[in-house]
Amino acid sequence: MALIVLMEDDLTTVTLITAVLKKSGHTVLSAENGVDGLALVRLHKPDLIISDVQMPEMGGVQMLKVLRQEAKIATTPVILLTFLDDRSDIRLAMVSGADDYITKPFQFKELLDAVSAQLNRSQLKRQIDQIAVAAAVKSALEFHTEDLAALYEKRLVKELSDRWPSPIDGNGDEVLDEATILYVDIDNYGALAQIMAPDALTQTVKNFFTHSRDTAHLFGASYLQFVGEGLLVIFNDSANTASVTHSLRACRAATGLISAASRAQTFMRSHFKGEGSPEFSISMALHKGPVSMMRLDDPLHGSHLPLLPMGEAVSTTVLLQRQARLQGWKIAASLVALDGVPGKIKSGAVATLKLPGRTAPLEAIEFFSVAVG
Repeated sequence: MALIVLMEDDLTTVTLITAVLKKSGHTVLSAENGVDGLALVRLHKPDLIISDVQMPEMGGVQMLKVLRQEAKIATTPVILLTFLDDRSDIRLAMVSGADDYITKPFQFKELLDAVSAQLNRSQLKRQIDQIAVAAAVKSALEFHTEDLAALYEKRLVKELSDRWPSPIDGNGDEVLDEATILYVDIDNYGALAQIMAPDALTQTVKNFFTHSRDTAHLFGASYLQFVGEGLLVIFNDSANTASVTHSLRACRAATGLISAASRAQTFMRSHFKGEGSPEFSISMALHKGPVSMMRLDDPLHGSHLPLLPMGEAVSTTVLLQRQARLQGWKIAASLVALDGVPGKIKSGAVATLKLPGRTAPLEAIEFFSVAVG
């Protein structure tokens, strides 16, 4: 099995991660900071590094920058551990050359899946000529540090606000030849509204949509719009890389919204214990196709209204979400949406769905997650 260097200053976390990895047959060497961790990496040439972002003396991002400059260890895959609430940490992880990141708190299965994915990828890389690998690493690092840095910096320097900053901004209509559409809706909003006080409901929904916007933003959404108590998010190729497509980013965002709903549920239970409210529940749909971004002008006031997404793919996604709710699925994905998604897809039931107003049925699956490897 693999030799893994773990860099983490929290002793409890070190103990738990080490136990889980050793149980899976891996050998683990640990250090409490990046300086000591790099010394272990130079000495033992491990198969994988798992590093916390925030550590004394040298944090994970600083360690990663040093690692990528040393030819003998530069290609070692790195998984960074950080908190979802600290968006700056996640941005640094994405643009500094990390192969993957996991947000705390995490499930150990999530950690093991990420470790397996990186080890499988490394095994394939070893079959490539060493000179080609070095050139690929250099090219990937240059792309990450320049193009992705500029892209995510532009998005994350602005405060998240009620008006979503859309990069699709021109003087007229825009046409996206292919985009992945994600639509999410609160299943039991009506039941919650009947039981909860208006202020309590408002705060709960606001909690959910705040974390939802953060999640969509982090995974490179190009457009976001609130539709009643629902949320329409569009991903196109503006934030794509050689290995990360808009479909993959949309899939990851969808699984992230499950966590956002769980946070809203926790928030509701902790703040409104006396409300006797049902669980906070959502369902989503993923679909892919062309999208027209129509601009509506307001000649009376001489202003532009926000872009409005239009097209068959958009309406199909909304209809598919309603069917997901009827099927009892958290996430319904059309087969078209998952076409070309890299990695192993975890799914459940498969169904041929008849959508209202559509003559042709739609092939869809109950989607859970995707592990890239």
